Amino acid sequence: MEARHPNHPGDMGTDAALAEVKRERGELNARAVAIQLLTDAGVPFVVGGAYAYAHYTGIYRDTKDLDLFPRRADAVRALDVLAAAGWRTERTDEVWLYKAFHGEWFVDLIFSSGNGVAEVDDEWFIHAARGVVFDQEVAIAPAEEMIWSKAFVLERERYDGSDVNHLLRAAGPNMDWERVLRRFDRHWEVLLAHLQLFRFAYPSERNTVPRWLMVELLSRALRSVQDGNWPGQMCRGNLLSRVNYQVDISRWGYQDGRRWDEARRGEGANGARPEREGAPGGRR
Repeated sequence: MEARHPNHPGDMGTDAALAEVKRERGELNARAVAIQLLTDAGVPFVVGGAYAYAHYTGIYRDTKDLDLFPRRADAVRALDVLAAAGWRTERTDEVWLYKAFHGEWFVDLIFSSGNGVAEVDDEWFIHAARGVVFDQEVAIAPAEEMIWSKAFVLERERYDGSDVNHLLRAAGPNMDWERVLRRFDRHWEVLLAHLQLFRFAYPSERNTVPRWLMVELLSRALRSVQDGNWPGQMCRGNLLSRVNYQVDISRWGYQDGRRWDEARRGEGANGARPEREGAPGGRR
């Protein structure tokens, strides 16, 4: 029998009787308890992070945290449930993240991406996979939404590009690529960049990405070359890294592309650029 990774959540031939004994002895760690508490309270969530990544790729990581993705409206209720059970809780960042702590373990309640783009909505639940984490059946974040969220994590200290590549390799043949394109919407260039890196990393797996999608994205890229620069000076780099592009905005005179993006969120712009009239830093 194949040896399990020590951080394996228990979805390879879990012995239900052994799990029950562990529960009675209090040997299950707090992450398992958090899942049970929120499930019993009727708080909807999907499991993401290391356990969802392992579900699709088979790659397991040592971690003391558990990433749960509720809708924004349910995140506060999740905090209340855990606080009532003795957890220390904090509303860490109203854009995307709350946290709960219990001893050495902690739970991240993630209701958007750090840049506010990848909001947890109904589709995360409609398209969720089913899996077992800590001996409990749970909804697993869809691979499409995981890629959408991870594609913008390009910090110096945390880079999720290899995660995107591994998810593409493992889940790409069965993914809803039309939904992926719709998710990235006006950030299609970020998707194209990751797909190009995937093609470089896995030249023998290039057909994982549908031909029609590459043609569509490369056609958009060609049109953008012909269109030339956006008006004024704008930096959208802070949608990829909040830290590394601060100098551009604070010292070099670039308009804050994240604020521009937030103002137009939900418009379905399909890569739209600022209008010349009234655009931040544009012609008046």
